Amino acid sequence: MNQLLAIDAGNTRLKWGVHDGGGWVRKGAMPVAEAALPGRLQDLWPAQEISNAIASNVAGDAIATAIVNALQPLEPRFIVAQPAQCGVVNQYRIPAQLGSDRWAALVAAYAMVLPGTLAPRLVIVAGTALTIDALTPDGEFTGGVIVPGPALMRAALNRGTARLPAESGGYEIFPSGTLNAIATGAVEACIGAIIRMHAHLAACSGVMPVCILSGGAAGLLAPHLEMLSFPLVFNENLVLDGLVAISTEMNSPKDD
Repeated sequence: MNQLLAIDAGNTRLKWGVHDGGGWVRKGAMPVAEAALPGRLQDLWPAQEISNAIASNVAGDAIATAIVNALQPLEPRFIVAQPAQCGVVNQYRIPAQLGSDRWAALVAAYAMVLPGTLAPRLVIVAGTALTIDALTPDGEFTGGVIVPGPALMRAALNRGTARLPAESGGYEIFPSGTLNAIATGAVEACIGAIIRMHAHLAACSGVMPVCILSGGAAGLLAPHLEMLSFPLVFNENLVLDGLVAISTEMNSPKDD
């Protein structure tokens, strides 16, 4: 069978999916720390059914080596952000400096069909880090920001202070305890960054941007964005979808 394996190796999790050209036929995820263990990746996907593999890796060389070893003799293609690809134009001064996961997410966000709108898109991936990237309707990535995600903020407070606990609290509008104060503060800081970027993009374009949300912490942030009445679309496979689009373009016949 002619199937593509797409791998998104992030800071905390490795997500993967097998795509048959029409949709996802198999998906999975595991902690990155586990993925680095010898032999841990080999049995996750049906190797005999995979004809191509493409990966975004921001998790370091050890994970890249584990992916290569797991796929032998198939050679995976590791993507790097390009000046332009799949209709998206990268305005970073050094295009390859943009994280490969952010690039794949932008490609997927641009390819998404959103009915009745030519609005700019705010591409939000909430994981270990929170990335908030601006994408114009004609595919120009104009820039974005990176801030710690909610869990990383909580961990930083625990490491950097003598008495603030590491346990997770819950969201509370006016927190009445330390655990909830930390949890609420982390969420509000992330939402504040999104609001600012949304306002900047709206001011520059004159149109209300659509938020496209993905990542492991997306469910934590989504209710607060919905309260703001931001147009919001959720896509749990944003990076993987972008990898499929990139692979499709790379393997398309070139015009002479």
